[in-house]
Amino acid sequence: MDWRRIPVLRHPCADLLLIQLLGILVYPFLGNQPAGRAVFSILALAVLVIAVMAVRMTPALSWVSGILGLPVVVLTIWEAVSPGTEPVVLWSSIFHAAFYFYTGYALLRYMFADHVVTTDELYATGATFTVVAWGFAYLYLAIDIVWPESFSVVSNPLEARAWFEMLFLSVTTMTSTGLSDIYPIRPHARSFVMLEQIAGMLYLALVVARMIALTVSRTASRVTKDD
Repeated sequence: MDWRRIPVLRHPCADLLLIQLLGILVYPFLGNQPAGRAVFSILALAVLVIAVMAVRMTPALSWVSGILGLPVVVLTIWEAVSPGTEPVVLWSSIFHAAFYFYTGYALLRYMFADHVVTTDELYATGATFTVVAWGFAYLYLAIDIVWPESFSVVSNPLEARAWFEMLFLSVTTMTSTGLSDIYPIRPHARSFVMLEQIAGMLYLALVVARMIALTVSRTASRVTKDD
């Protein structure tokens, strides 16, 4: 059986993008209750599975994704069972960040692998953006644990383990909107925020421009053939 014929698996990049956007909408309703954490853990594991499927379509090494994904699964479950344990949160954040960054690298290789833009590669442009934003969010969370009070909300230090706030900071930094009221106040935090700003600028300049150019080129070729 060809798994690509299954509708939900036909475009893993689209599924990955959709479930991450869904997570942004669902997370505020979950709260800090055990049931809410369990739901989010299930959602996170679903993202993990779809991300691995997406990596399998790329020229990147799938076994690396699997090796990084295994501790992510274990630590995600551990966090749900025993929330607030700082070493667990720290290592979970580190492995999550590594996994998402590798997934972003794999999706970039997928998009640059040929000169034909497929539907799934178009979805990959959005999925890559959200995956990298997720990676930086977990990286910021780890930084705030290693160097406490690295981030501040207006004038108050941001509490550690505030992952959703870190995601908000990451998305606003990646998009260069500058709308975040969360900002880095320590040198280590500022250095990684600057790296994300550069990454966001390069992503828009290189990847999106290339995908648009290839899409226009494909459309022009079809018009030429019709003529």
